[in-house]
Amino acid sequence: MFTGLVETLGTVTGLQDEGPARRIEVTVSKEWAPETQIGESIALNGCCLTVVTSDADRLEFQAGPETLTRTNLGTLVAGDPINLERALPADGRLGGHFVQGHIDGVGHVEQVDQDGEWVTMWFSIPADLSCYVVSKGSVAVDGVSLTVVDVTEDRFSVALIPHTLEITTLGARHPGDAVNLETDLLAKYVEKLMIGETLESAPPRGGER
Repeated sequence: MFTGLVETLGTVTGLQDEGPARRIEVTVSKEWAPETQIGESIALNGCCLTVVTSDADRLEFQAGPETLTRTNLGTLVAGDPINLERALPADGRLGGHFVQGHIDGVGHVEQVDQDGEWVTMWFSIPADLSCYVVSKGSVAVDGVSLTVVDVTEDRFSVALIPHTLEITTLGARHPGDAVNLETDLLAKYVEKLMIGETLESAPPRGGER
């Protein structure tokens, strides 16, 4: 479990295909890397992966074909910035919202409106995910916990403060860029419960018996 509060911004420094999978090498600060152990879960642009190598300033991860297909990790190139967050400890503070690190789909930056140091950014969202996004609700974009401002059937907007723009990948995003989206976990459970309730109250197929 994560919170969507990015801890550090790393840089992709190596990509190596391993059959249908890919090994991703990320350089991080020397202050951050020593605290990260092999086997630990890290969210990369919001996608939960396992550390397989940990050096003084370098971490390596392995991403399978499903991950590469369903997230923007499959389009990474050397030099790309990448958001990193370690899993939430049991006694840690939940400063963002409940983020699983399980990407629901990929959206794209549609519009960037600059107002001084502040930015309002619009993202497209797959149709089957839009029902989980509501105004003033939570969404994770590239692993960043954000509050939704406006939402339509196929896109939503967020307001980005200068701090978020500086310490995450969102400050370097432009129209057309792909972003990982994870919608609100609680909304999914509510939908599941409501569907179950509807099925239980519905008459059997073929009519009343």
